[in-house]
Amino acid sequence: MPSTTVPAADRQTLKIVPSFVKDSWWVPADTHKGTEVRDASTGEALATVSTEGLDLTEVVNYGRTTGQKELGKLTFHQRALKLKELAQYLNGRREEFYTASAKTGATKIDSMIDIDGGIGVLFTFGSKGRRELPNSQVIIDGPLEVLSKDGSFAGEHIYTRIPGVAVQINAFNFPVWGMLEKFAPAFLAGVPTVVKPATPTGYVAAAVVKAIVESGILPDGSLQLVSGSVRTLLDELDYRDLVAFTGSASTANQLKAHPNVVTGGVRFTCETDSLNAAILGPDAAQGTPEFEAFIKAVVTEMTAKAGQKCTAIRRVLVPAELKDEVVTAIGARITERVVLGDPRAEGVNMGALASLEQLRDVRAAVEAMIAAGGELAYGSLDAPRVTRADGSIDLAADGAFMSPVLLEWANAEAPEVHSLEAFGPVTSVITYSGVADAVRLAAKGGGSLVASVCTNDPDIARELVTGIAAHHGRVHLLNREDARSTTGHGSPVPHLVHGGPGRAGGGEELGGIRSVLHHMQRTALQGSPNMLTAVTGVWHSGADRNFTMETEGEHPFRKSLTTLRIGDAIRSELRTVSLADISDFAKSTGDTFYAHTNQEAAQANPFFPGIVAHGYLLLSWAAGLFVEPAPGPVLANYGLENLRFITPVAAGDSIRVTLTAKKITPRETDEYGEVAWDALLTNQNDEIVATYDVLTLVEK
Repeated sequence: MPSTTVPAADRQTLKIVPSFVKDSWWVPADTHKGTEVRDASTGEALATVSTEGLDLTEVVNYGRTTGQKELGKLTFHQRALKLKELAQYLNGRREEFYTASAKTGATKIDSMIDIDGGIGVLFTFGSKGRRELPNSQVIIDGPLEVLSKDGSFAGEHIYTRIPGVAVQINAFNFPVWGMLEKFAPAFLAGVPTVVKPATPTGYVAAAVVKAIVESGILPDGSLQLVSGSVRTLLDELDYRDLVAFTGSASTANQLKAHPNVVTGGVRFTCETDSLNAAILGPDAAQGTPEFEAFIKAVVTEMTAKAGQKCTAIRRVLVPAELKDEVVTAIGARITERVVLGDPRAEGVNMGALASLEQLRDVRAAVEAMIAAGGELAYGSLDAPRVTRADGSIDLAADGAFMSPVLLEWANAEAPEVHSLEAFGPVTSVITYSGVADAVRLAAKGGGSLVASVCTNDPDIARELVTGIAAHHGRVHLLNREDARSTTGHGSPVPHLVHGGPGRAGGGEELGGIRSVLHHMQRTALQGSPNMLTAVTGVWHSGADRNFTMETEGEHPFRKSLTTLRIGDAIRSELRTVSLADISDFAKSTGDTFYAHTNQEAAQANPFFPGIVAHGYLLLSWAAGLFVEPAPGPVLANYGLENLRFITPVAAGDSIRVTLTAKKITPRETDEYGEVAWDALLTNQNDEIVATYDVLTLVEK
């Protein structure tokens, strides 16, 4: 809002939204200048925002030096535990964040989506980081590629963190979730964050950063907050750095055109405008559970966060014969259930838009859509009657309130319905004739974050999804089976990718560990198995083994994690397989497959020389050949991975096993860790019979 709207005397009393840079709080020397932010419901001036005098060069350099150094001291698991600890801490301070969030026009449910959702992202990455990443600083990507006949030269891919900062520029609609969903994967990767929240709601982000600082959990330099303009920030970045942007396509295009992005190698990802669709299947007639779920989803997306969600439903695609029923049902549900007003008032479930400027923009977009052929089927652009904080009801003269608006279009081909986004409680109903037509219309959005497909017909679902998937980052299938359990059309979850092609920006956020890898460089690594082992901390086939029974007189299973080393190994004696062994195993297990019981049939099989031993018999014998029976330090065997049977074993053949400590993952919070052992089963001719990994839990 222009500063001229606030009397000078009042501006003297406004607080400044501070920045947190170089591990200190910073405010401009002149705190009376800057952009004012206001309470969305009352119009009350809350604070000013300014970065006048802030040295962005120092901000970036502090992240690249102190932040990189301190995060580099931690493994993935240690960072993951800090995310969990931070989530638990912030969970205990949610009420103060809700109080700040209410000033943005957000209801309690809206605030929960933003605040609890953001904290939930920290919990998720805290968990996934420990379950899916090694307790180290290097990630191996894919299998080893042997590049020489004798195995002395090999290659693989590894991920290491980028050496710069992750600049995160966020939108106004989710000041907490938008910040934490970008911060969590960057932190887990070991990359310092410089976060720039949107000005209208940045004071909520600042409140959360204040709590994060007070927790004392994060290493120095891992998080910096810039409250206000960062027009020259991209000037400070180069190929070491990453920019993650959420906002309008026009702003994204300006940033992408910066020389440091175009030619300087700055990594740039964005999530922008999106004309998301919800498609009602032709089978989902009125009276079906799918019709009811569809109407509920549309109204929820129109009114949650007052429609200010990048994932909100903007286009409602319905069969022509169901249009009138859909329009009537949407209007009826809004009338029955939506209470518009100050979110601090009892019973209000839809709040204001974030600012009067945002209200003007949304109204202007709706007016343009009406001029292009859209007709008001529900709602009005006039100032609505709203519930005030004190419970009174009157016209919204000073707050950024807007009635939910439903438009219907006689012409489903009108360009404006597929190109204009009113970023508020607005959606449009258009009709299709046949599933192929629905696919075509959905694609006219030019790339979207998400689409919902509501049908209980598997064939229709398949045709719609395969038709629209390439135009969307996420497809939400809705029917009677998941209507109650779904997280919803507009709710990205940290486990799955959030983003979309084309107009939606072409980027990806979240998606579990995928989003961590966005902050890392994939590098092809070539060398000898010993050197690959040294770099990755994982034993590679062909690398040296230490046969501890021969060199130290100690079985590797007698070693705790304190003394066990990568490459420690044991090689067993040979054990001969008899026909009686095979027959007894077949009888005791019931596995009487002909290759183990019928000599003539087995010989006729091109893979077998005759009756052969069961693969699982060989695995059982292998365990007997390498196991050390006394209690501890090995506590348990919890599985096998990557099992392959290669050479069959006939009666009279012998087998031996070579077991090598391949990967050691100590747990940060327990008195044990995981050890993966490379198991190599060979016969009397040193031919490989089977390969697999044995997974054990071992005492520290």
